[in-house]
Amino acid sequence: MIFYIMMTMIIVIIIWGEEMEPLYTKSLTIAYGDTVIVDDLNIAIPKRKITALVGANGSGKSTILKTMARIMRPAGGSVFLDGKCIHKQPTKEVAKRLAILPQNPLAPDGLTVRELVSYGRYPHQRGMRAMSRDDKEAVSWAIQVTGLAAFSDRAVDRLSGGQRQRAWIAMTLAQETEWLFLDEPTTYLDMTHQLEVLKLLRKLNREEGRTIVMVVHDLNHATRFADHLIAIKAGHVVSSGAPGEVMTESMLERVFGIKADIISDPRSHVPLCLPYETVRSV
Repeated sequence: MIFYIMMTMIIVIIIWGEEMEPLYTKSLTIAYGDTVIVDDLNIAIPKRKITALVGANGSGKSTILKTMARIMRPAGGSVFLDGKCIHKQPTKEVAKRLAILPQNPLAPDGLTVRELVSYGRYPHQRGMRAMSRDDKEAVSWAIQVTGLAAFSDRAVDRLSGGQRQRAWIAMTLAQETEWLFLDEPTTYLDMTHQLEVLKLLRKLNREEGRTIVMVVHDLNHATRFADHLIAIKAGHVVSSGAPGEVMTESMLERVFGIKADIISDPRSHVPLCLPYETVRSV
């Protein structure tokens, strides 16, 4: 009986540890040549939450995102996913767990929306086999939820900027990963499509438990749609936590060089930023 109880406790501890294990960096250093962009970075991404990286242009947000998603190799330190160094794992295995949409991606001339979205199924395919029924269903679903059903056979280079962005987002969704990284996902989108994309990401998080990490320029979008904010300046974390903890007048002045009023959103009660003056260059 004692042995049974001990084994049960060990199993519970293991499951709890796996459940709570985040994606995290340890002493991460990132450089372009001899120029260090990020030095000794230690951050953790909470599972099944939406995390927004915010900061001024050139602060290192996109560089951090790309390194955590394994597009860039660090100059030092490591990125860990479930306790394993992500840069030492096979590319295809990582792609089954994590999808990333970088800034300004380019598609080959003439490639259709459906063909582009189908690329998201590559990690799940073996060799040169044709797409399976599951693959086709995932592609059709991704096209549908991003509002591109009417454009599925149109060449990506013939779409508007907003439509192209949604096509790339559809490709990452078709990959069906539990971790989703997006670098400024609302680029080129008008206000309507910005809200549609952000609401879609929140739905994927709330209903499917996907962990989402995104670089966001609009601070009010960040506080409304993210559960966790990481404010970055010159490759270092200035503040991290819930939107109400991070969105402060002192953070805005230090990170963005602005003075702003912070008010409560009348609907969601999250903090909103109303900038009114610049105080210095950041």
